[in-house]
Amino acid sequence: MDLYAEEIVAHYEHPHNKGRIDSPSASFHDYNPICGDDVTIYLDIKGGKIADAKFEGVGCAISIGAASMLTDFLKGKSLHEVKEMGPKTIIEMLGIDPGPARLKCATLSLRAAQKALEDKR
Repeated sequence: MDLYAEEIVAHYEHPHNKGRIDSPSASFHDYNPICGDDVTIYLDIKGGKIADAKFEGVGCAISIGAASMLTDFLKGKSLHEVKEMGPKTIIEMLGIDPGPARLKCATLSLRAAQKALEDKR
């Protein structure tokens, strides 16, 4: 488990895909009022797949680490695959179960990505 926690911290300290996509196909800002985590997901969609994904935000190590890992994970996925993802996908991606208290932190970026796709319709 320590190895997974180290990977989350590495993504928190040096996040991948941090920044904006200038003209995203879809984007959504989401906020967790319980802990103050705040994230905006930007998606570039081409041919029904996620061509690029970036994020901006502030939050705890789990929230930012998950956003960094998720934006890597989303690239190349179909819109249907993204819509079908759930908390289990994030838990598997993180390699740890954040528990009920931190699950909202871990899934904030996924929720934002899915809402971005809903708003795109």
